[in-house]
Amino acid sequence: MTHPMMVLPDAMKALLALSKSAQPGAVPETTHKLIHLRVSQINGCSLCVDMHARELKDAGEKDERIWGVGAWRESPYFNDAERAALALAECVTRLADRTDGVPDAVWDDAADHYDEKELSSLLVSIGAINVWNRLNAAVRQPAGSAW
Repeated sequence: MTHPMMVLPDAMKALLALSKSAQPGAVPETTHKLIHLRVSQINGCSLCVDMHARELKDAGEKDERIWGVGAWRESPYFNDAERAALALAECVTRLADRTDGVPDAVWDDAADHYDEKELSSLLVSIGAINVWNRLNAAVRQPAGSAW
């Protein structure tokens, strides 16, 4: 089918506005892109995996960091704040996989690195990329395809 964002232009405007609202500069843009890539990997959204990996590359990120996102826990290429954001992103994306969706330890670690405004930015960013992933996956929007 035609992508829902093309069928419902007001939904496109709303989701673009939501995505943009999460990035007023409170959290580094690179951190947002890292969590977008990781969430897209989890959700199997090839369009977003491709797009966010390319965005990171275009922003000057080293290949090791881009390739290492899927194994960020074992990778030496991420700082503690990025690790906290990636852990939060994974938990929020996989809410149904646990009885305590976001464990206190994950939340506390994120709160040690980010203030309330920054946590809000991360949460809205995580929520928005999950919506994009789900829409793309539902209509099987593959990497490299045109809307």
